[in-house]
Amino acid sequence: MTQDPLVIFTPSGKRGRFPIGTPVLQAARSLGVDLDSVCGGRGICSKCQVEPSFGSFPKHGVEVSKDAISEINPVEERYDRVRGLKPGRRLGCQATIQADIVIDVPPESQVHKQVVRKRAEAREITMQPSTKLFYVEVAQPDMHDPSGDLERLIAALEDQWQLTGVKTDLHILHVLQTALRKGDWKVTVAVHLGDASQPPKIMEIWPGYYEGTLYGLAIDLGSTTIAAHLCDLQSGEVVASSGLMNPQIRFGEDLMSRVSYGMMNPGGDQEMTKAVREGMNQLFSQIAEEAQIEPHLIVEAVLVCNPVMHHLFLGIDPYELGQAPFALATSDALHLRAAELDLSLHPAARVYILPCIAGHVGADAAAVALSEAPHKSDDLMLVVDVGTNAEILLGNKDRVLACSSPTGPAFEGAQISSGQRAAPGAIERVEIDPVTKAPRFKVIGSDLWSDEEGFDASIAVSGITGICGSGIIELVAEMRMAGIVDGPGLIGSPEQTGTDLCFLDGRTYSYLVWDGSADGGPKITVTNRDIREIQMAKAALYSGARLLMDKFEVDSVDRIILAGAFGAHISPKHAMVLGMIPDCELDKVTSAGNAAGTGARIALLNTDARAEIEATVRKIEKIETAIEPRFQEHFVNASNIPNSAEPFPILGRVVELPNVTFNAGGEASGRRRRRSR
Repeated sequence: MTQDPLVIFTPSGKRGRFPIGTPVLQAARSLGVDLDSVCGGRGICSKCQVEPSFGSFPKHGVEVSKDAISEINPVEERYDRVRGLKPGRRLGCQATIQADIVIDVPPESQVHKQVVRKRAEAREITMQPSTKLFYVEVAQPDMHDPSGDLERLIAALEDQWQLTGVKTDLHILHVLQTALRKGDWKVTVAVHLGDASQPPKIMEIWPGYYEGTLYGLAIDLGSTTIAAHLCDLQSGEVVASSGLMNPQIRFGEDLMSRVSYGMMNPGGDQEMTKAVREGMNQLFSQIAEEAQIEPHLIVEAVLVCNPVMHHLFLGIDPYELGQAPFALATSDALHLRAAELDLSLHPAARVYILPCIAGHVGADAAAVALSEAPHKSDDLMLVVDVGTNAEILLGNKDRVLACSSPTGPAFEGAQISSGQRAAPGAIERVEIDPVTKAPRFKVIGSDLWSDEEGFDASIAVSGITGICGSGIIELVAEMRMAGIVDGPGLIGSPEQTGTDLCFLDGRTYSYLVWDGSADGGPKITVTNRDIREIQMAKAALYSGARLLMDKFEVDSVDRIILAGAFGAHISPKHAMVLGMIPDCELDKVTSAGNAAGTGARIALLNTDARAEIEATVRKIEKIETAIEPRFQEHFVNASNIPNSAEPFPILGRVVELPNVTFNAGGEASGRRRRRSR
């Protein structure tokens, strides 16, 4: 018997089979996919726009042909004619499923918008931007000294500001003479000061004294999200911050899936390049609108990213990064023109991309090193940038090691049965009563716990929609502390755990967190498969850190810094109970917030910092986890919660974990444990 077509929605990862002819909107609603619609499916509101993807998707196990979705119908044609549809977009209420298909739900079509938590961290930065404003008085033309206006402007810059060898682009010549005469031969020019390899260059000119400012962007291009901070290049102030989902998610949530997509689909790498550049331009428009400035006042951008994103953004096929020896096309810092990258900024805007450390340790890790400076530390510092692909640095002023670890998207709510991205309505904090085994939680958008008065009113708009990354980490750790899940990761039965919140779910048990089905909401549970996903992700993270400790020949570290937007929301105690990070004094585990974004800001506002990180990167020792024999040994040990081989004595002074073992016929055994909140 022929199966119904398989429909996979990204970025949620939710999937299901539906009969041929099922509208996309109906399939989305059946699966609980966050797809908006306010017109009742009549093709009027356009809220349900989706983007079907075609080609080979090895991770999902599907080949998607162009006829996997119905042809554009008259309703969509009319909408496109009157209001316009972006190329490749369809109306979910009109398009119907014809065969296996992958469908991306763009951010603007989601009811619960993604919360991109990459805010700018407070940091003192010495101001030395590479683009500055200079006010000059230019000599007027003289019949006896027939030099051009540009030549006299360049002479004025040298005489009044000691800028030598200044050049310019053609667009300045188009406006130069008007500006000089309108300003009565007094003008303000924006000059990109260049470096040893580049001469200073005039980027913009204004008649008279320009009272405004120039802006630059510090961009953290992640595999899941893109975040940007708009900075005043004179004061250093962050005037706006914004972010969005990386539109490449529809080609694969993890980096190797995207490399595979490029390998399996001719021209796939260029599709992904186009998608990420379009996403960047959308973000630039968004952030300029937020700051109420014109995008052409943004004259500079600094970019940090991992190696695969680095290559795809630059339009380089990442094929070589998918196989040993993981060779980069280039690892050096890059100075480029924004126009070369199809970025909608000032016509002469410059883009600086920080150097990559190695094939799987990118410019984002270099930015973290610039921000947190392990190479200047007396203490042995472990810096973990938690994300879909975790970058890990271990070092002090004597030596710094680096590696990356493929944690996958589970920490961000993907591949989890009730998981979702961080958005209003997502559970982000959890506590489980050690006696009753009942949970209480907080959701994004409310400051109240679920058992506090007023909670229901505070979530009236968002509802309770799922569990985000920080929530699933706390939830699994709390289940371990409450004796609901054992060390190997098995959820116990009601008899073993002492609670009916554990229920038989197929061949294993699941734990009920919240049941909203009576009010039309979702039933939020943690399944044994969810536990396995978290175990695999945290084991990869811990194994990378432990491998660096082996190379350093140490069994402990002095300090642990959790970096990344996600790292900022992780509870150190829960992370340690889970076994994500090595045993350490809890007060020595701190968050650096979005350290990669902070590093990008430092490089944007201080050109000396660029030289510093370029020199530092050359000294960092790169460890490739894929070829290290002990990685697998650490991974197996770290699959236990918290670890089957490492004792975690410091954690044991804070939390005594129940010594329970659940199996097919076993009973719960062991003692209660002491617990601190």
